[in-house]
Formats: sequence, C-alpha cells, structure tokens
Amino acid sequence: MLEYFNLEPEAFGVDISDLSLKIAKLKKARQALKLASYAESAITPGIIDSGEIKNSKALAEIIKKTVDKVKGEKIKTKYVVASLPEEKTFLQVIKMPKMEKEELKSAIKFEAENYIPVSLNEVYFDFQVISSEKKGNNLEVLLVALPKEVVDSYVSCFQQAGLRIKALELESTAIARALVEKETSKSPILLVDLGATRTSFIIFSGSFLRFTSSIPITSKDFTEAMSRILNIDFVKAERLKTKHGLKGIEKIHLEGEKGRKKLKKKIIPDEKIFEALIPVLTDLVEQTKIHLNYYQSHEFPEHRLPNGKKVEKIILCGGGANLKGLAHFLSLELKILVEPGNPWINISEEIQLPLAESIRYTTAIGLALRGIKT
Repeated sequence: MLEYFNLEPEAFGVDISDLSLKIAKLKKARQALKLASYAESAITPGIIDSGEIKNSKALAEIIKKTVDKVKGEKIKTKYVVASLPEEKTFLQVIKMPKMEKEELKSAIKFEAENYIPVSLNEVYFDFQVISSEKKGNNLEVLLVALPKEVVDSYVSCFQQAGLRIKALELESTAIARALVEKETSKSPILLVDLGATRTSFIIFSGSFLRFTSSIPITSKDFTEAMSRILNIDFVKAERLKTKHGLKGIEKIHLEGEKGRKKLKKKIIPDEKIFEALIPVLTDLVEQTKIHLNYYQSHEFPEHRLPNGKKVEKIILCGGGANLKGLAHFLSLELKILVEPGNPWINISEEIQLPLAESIRYTTAIGLALRGIKT
C-alpha cells in the first residue's frame, strides 16, 4: 500500500505479528514460481504489543537472525515487502461522485476527514477506486489510513536490521493475494485468519478488499479452554487439541428454533475434548455471524449479486485453521461452504510445504508474491 522505492529488484516477504515473525521468498522457475527460502522465529512477549513496536532494537535483532537461518537458499537481496498491523489500520469503502483523477485526489483528502478518527497530519493515507456505477454518477473508493508513528517505527526497525523497504502493506491484502484464485472473485468471500493474538475477518470481492475487522479470539483460547475445563496443563491440552481436534463432530447438528439457528449438542461421554471446545467455538460462530451480517447490511446495493446471494464461501488461514474438523463444523453452523486455504493456489499446482505449515505462512507467502511481481 505504501511504496518507498520504485525499483525492480526482487524482495522477500516478512510477516510480523505480536508473537512471531515469518519470512518467505519465491523464485521464478521456468513458467512457475517456487519457494526459495522460508523461516520462522518467536517474538518475546512485550517486544510488540497490539501492533506497536515497543523494543525496536530487539525486533531488529530477531529479523536479522531469522534472515540468517532461513531454510533453502540464502537470502541475498536486502529488499523486503513487510506487513503492517491490521489492528492499527483504518479501512473504509466510501462513495464519491464521478470525477477526473486529479479532482478525486483533492476531494478524497477533504472527504477522508469525515471517516478517519484522527487528524490527517497524524496518518499516512491512500485510496483506490474499486468500482464505478454502470448507471449513475458514483464511484466506490477504498480508503486506507495508518498512524505515521506506527509506520515509521516499522521502517526504522528494518533499517536497523540492514534491510530496505520495497513496500509495506496490510496483512489482509497479502492474505487475499495468497488465497483468492487469480486474485479475483465473482462473489464475496470471507477470509478468516485465526492467529495467536487475534482473529481477523476479511471480505474480498471482485479484485479488492471490502471490509476488515479483528476480534480477540485466538487459537490459544481453544487450548486454554481445554486446560481449564479438563484440568490439565497447557502443554498436554495443546497436544490433545492437535491430535483429536473436533472429534465427535458427527454428533453435532443444527435445528431451527423460532427462526434462529441453535446449536444442539449430542456428545458421547468420552468425547470431553470436543465438549471443552464448545464455548470458544460458539463464540467464534456468533462473531462470524455478526461480521457477515454487518457487511451484508452495509454493502452498497449495486455491489449485490443479481441472484441475491452474498458471501458464498469462507476460507480459513492462520495457525488456528489447522484444528481438525473446524471447517466442517463452521460449514454446518453457518450454512456456508468453509474450507482451509491453499496459499499455493496462485503459485503452483504443487504444495511446496505441508499444507498445515503453509496455512501458517499465508501472509508471508502473499507478501513474497508482491515481492517477486513488482
């Protein structure tokens, strides 16, 4: 989203979250792309807090060490495409009258003040026209803004690590680039990123983002619920969660009650693992419904499909997407097709890492795609 250099060298992707850093670099191999390098490092709690860098020196050191330890080919380029924290981003689709490009630039600056909750002097903001009414005089414009303090801190940190920023972009943009086939969708898709510190909801339609939001439900919450309810330690709970997942999902079904969908449990006695996960799963389902309803009630009428359908598919990514049976469970509850994401869909027919590992690298792979294409 924010270009710092208009150069052609290839770059590698760097996905930074509060608790982890992931690197991915692609290379051109005949008519396809291949994974050249990848690596992951944990980030000590407190170095980054809710997307804000609190200790740039420590983070720069982690970046350098992660680059040095990559699996595959040694990374020689100094250029990176890095993610910016979603929770610090303002994103809004707004409606503007049709006008010439130069006029629109000036008009957007004044209109943005009505949507961005802080002074424009305190943010970097950009916009992109995403659609135009076939009949009418309006444009749909995607407006994005990030605090200068946050952006500048990421730029400074990479400089300390001896790297050069080729581009900075939103996690949601990178995720969509990795998971949406040919980066185009005829109908709206909900991308759900189940991470270690939050879950992000991303609506993508046509060739653009339409909506993003985050909630404090994490993959860690599932483990903690099991630990608490089953009275076992966290390590054992994580091991059981990974091994069994939503065992017994065939015992769950939906039934209508007063026009609403209600979860009805039929759990055989020894399936305590699944039972322990129900509260967090229910919360996730309800939050997903809320975000779907919000988007579908606020989208512009001209964006709706002729057949009246709206979001028709949900794609999962992030470490939490590896929970066995989760996609099937959500499909049953939401009455929408839910499937795990495939970050290689726009790269190669070959899945170049185990899919469970690939899903965790979704953002980094999306950033790497930007790095090799621009």
